[in-house]
Amino acid sequence: MIHPTHTETHSPTVRDNLQTPQMRDFSLRRLQRRVLEALCAGVVVVTLLGPVRAEEPPAPAGMLSLPAAETPVPTPAAVDPVTIDPFIQLQGSVWRTKAGIVFLKTPIGLLTLTSKTTLKDLKASQEVRFWVHERHSVVEIRKRADGSLVHRYLSGPMTSETDAPRTLRWWGPDGDQIVHIGTQEERLTDYHEGDPLTVEVDDTNTITGVHDLQYDLQVGQTPPAGADVQVLLSGTVSKLKSNFVFVRTPVGLVMLNSKIGIPRVKVGQPLTLHIDNEHVTVTFPSTETPTPRLSASPIP
Repeated sequence: MIHPTHTETHSPTVRDNLQTPQMRDFSLRRLQRRVLEALCAGVVVVTLLGPVRAEEPPAPAGMLSLPAAETPVPTPAAVDPVTIDPFIQLQGSVWRTKAGIVFLKTPIGLLTLTSKTTLKDLKASQEVRFWVHERHSVVEIRKRADGSLVHRYLSGPMTSETDAPRTLRWWGPDGDQIVHIGTQEERLTDYHEGDPLTVEVDDTNTITGVHDLQYDLQVGQTPPAGADVQVLLSGTVSKLKSNFVFVRTPVGLVMLNSKIGIPRVKVGQPLTLHIDNEHVTVTFPSTETPTPRLSASPIP
């Protein structure tokens, strides 16, 4: 059932007098309601934002010290790098032998030892340790089974030991060493101070023979991980053939395979090869002398 609506009409003055208190009360209530709504909304916003800020993770510590995080941990070689040039430290195994020639397989390629007076009894069951230190070189041949010494050759300039008669001084992997002449004094009469000399010594560092010994090194590959190799060689490119670069160094002609990471080079260009275990670096030292720059300012 629809009820009729009763409409009461008032004059404008009466209507204003009737509505003014009501409107005021209504406006006041409305204002209070809006204030309460605003406060409630504020509480809700604070409640919602509070957990987000609390749960927001702090900035990673690594971001505050980015340079330190990017700096690699120094390896022993990086802390104490090889600075002697030339320097070679290699270990190889007997691959093939001929009369007076021994071919050795090493982590970086082929090392060939040549002699007319020795190297006639090397076997595949033996390993060779090889060092070069400036003008000195050491070749040790040991049994692979027990590490016992078979031959030890010392090469370098003949240097007399002034503090002990009948002795010579030689460089060794563990530092300078005293070598006793033993029964080889007559064999050494043809050599003078500073002459290049190769001798064989025993476990007591006593000379047992005087020999000729040459070696030839071919760097044909990058050493595998974990290889114990140290090489620092500087020289001048003397020839380019196929994929090989021939470098004349203080220890002789060294052949480098370009696949170890040698950029384009030309004959006569200086080159330095540095091998630190499995890392290979090839640099090209500048031979240009810097020209003094003239000042553009007038000289007073």
